[in-house]
Amino acid sequence: MGSVVLNSLSSRVIALGVMVAGALMALVALLLDASVQTRASFAWVAHTEEVIQTLEETMADLREVESGQRGFLLTRNPAFARTVDERIFDTARGVVRLQQLTRDNPVQSRRAARLRSAVAARLKALRGPLALGRAGRFEAAIANVADGHGRDLMDAVVVHAQEMIEEERALLADRAAAADSRLRWNRGVVVVGVGGILALIALMVFLLTRGIRRPMHAIIAAMTALGGGDRKARVEAATGSTEFDRLARGYNAMADRLEAAVAGQVDSDERLQAANLELQRNSDVLAARGNIIELLGGMAHRMQAARTDEELAAIIRCFAPRVLPGIPGLLYAHNNSRNLLIPIAGWGGAEPTDGFAPDECWSLRRGQGHFITEPGTDIVCAHVHDEDAIYHCEPLLAGGEVIGMLHLHGVVGPENRFRLTALAENIASALVNHRLQRGLREQTIRDPLTGLFNRRYMEEALALEIARATRSGAPLSLVMCDVDHFKRFNDDFGHDAGDAVLQAVSAEMGRYFRDGDVVCRYGGEEFTIIAPGATPEQLAERIEELRVAMTELSVRQGGRQLGAISMSFGIAGWDHRMARDGSALVRLADTGLYRAKQEGRNRTVVEMRQAA
Repeated sequence: MGSVVLNSLSSRVIALGVMVAGALMALVALLLDASVQTRASFAWVAHTEEVIQTLEETMADLREVESGQRGFLLTRNPAFARTVDERIFDTARGVVRLQQLTRDNPVQSRRAARLRSAVAARLKALRGPLALGRAGRFEAAIANVADGHGRDLMDAVVVHAQEMIEEERALLADRAAAADSRLRWNRGVVVVGVGGILALIALMVFLLTRGIRRPMHAIIAAMTALGGGDRKARVEAATGSTEFDRLARGYNAMADRLEAAVAGQVDSDERLQAANLELQRNSDVLAARGNIIELLGGMAHRMQAARTDEELAAIIRCFAPRVLPGIPGLLYAHNNSRNLLIPIAGWGGAEPTDGFAPDECWSLRRGQGHFITEPGTDIVCAHVHDEDAIYHCEPLLAGGEVIGMLHLHGVVGPENRFRLTALAENIASALVNHRLQRGLREQTIRDPLTGLFNRRYMEEALALEIARATRSGAPLSLVMCDVDHFKRFNDDFGHDAGDAVLQAVSAEMGRYFRDGDVVCRYGGEEFTIIAPGATPEQLAERIEELRVAMTELSVRQGGRQLGAISMSFGIAGWDHRMARDGSALVRLADTGLYRAKQEGRNRTVVEMRQAA
């Protein structure tokens, strides 16, 4: 049973580990014991040194007492006497400390007691002359010192102290030798113990290496042969270790399964390579589409923010060549009447053409892409005037409605179909949104009856023009006008007739002003004209022409002639002293209009006074 257990590599490692652990524990125990004993030896050495030091300090204090006493008796200086008192106290304390330190040594303890008695006698002899000196009897004190009794007492003290010092020095030498011996023992234990453990570890490594090398060589040889193409390579011999036996059996089983699986490996590799290539192609396609989607997202965000047709066209000219590189093209959209498709933007060198009717394009008729990849392969659209043209027409659909068309010069290959579809969807959505925004803005700033700007837009535009005139110093003029006797048209012919008059007047006013001028319906039959860059005098000439044209205007409604039309005008110029919101300028022009009414209507008045 034991041999079976030792055949296990792990059991060998455990057995050797237990041996190493036991050796380490024994070494640690020896070192701990040696450490305790060494510490004790050094403690005794320190104790002896303390006894010697205390004894020497006590003798030094006693000699200072004698010196101080003589100094006091000879110099009669009280300072010496004070020093003597301090040293007497230190001496007495020192002999007490010596008795405490030598309690562990009966011989030295008895010597310390005799020393204490001798010191006490000597101190008593020293205090006598000191007391006589303090009483002023210095001659008696000196005579007392000179009798020689004190010298005898001091000699006795010195004898006792010398005996103790010699004994302590002998003890110090013995204890230092013991401590040194203990240190040498410790070093020996460490050297022998560590050497033994290292030898044991070396033995363990040798045995383990020998138990591993042979089976590992056999297994590695078999694996190398298998890797070299020998599918029959196996680990045959017993390894001598249960672990390696299991490993060999596992390897052999794996080699058997591998040999059985090799037959289908080539086919699996081919399928895997094909799948990998397909995955790579799909990944490239997805990455490309992701880039296109990101690009189209940026394009869509900008188109959503576009405020004018020019901005929308600029965005398309910028992004369309990046979405469909190398393919020139044109974007067409319906006009307001939806009877023509007009060019909005072109890119890649494509030249815009005149508009064409929707039924001239087969893609708009069919509601799907129409393309010619080679001459004669399909019907050519009527708006394409070259019978040999290679092109692609893609309708722009939004909510099932055709709102425009992309005309591309060249062939749109399958790899670009996704790009074209995404581009068309984004542009269609942007066109619808742009038209909605433009329609909503027109509704908010236009008068629905006359088509002129409304009062709200006039107030915003006037504040803006006043700010510009303030910065630049350019002139700015304002006209307030209305239709004379307008109530007559409503009363005589009805409100529809009045609306017809307002529409005719608005159309006529629009013909007499520049693009930079702002013509607004102020309310009812009243109108306002903002003329940046014109002085009241310059503007009056154009207004006078308009006034004359109004008298020649003929309006019919429901087959009836509505009669003569005339208008009154008040003109005022901006002055930097006026309020910046334009209210003062409006009041001044309104004052001019009021004067024109008062003076007989059908006239123009330039109001130069500052409105109150």
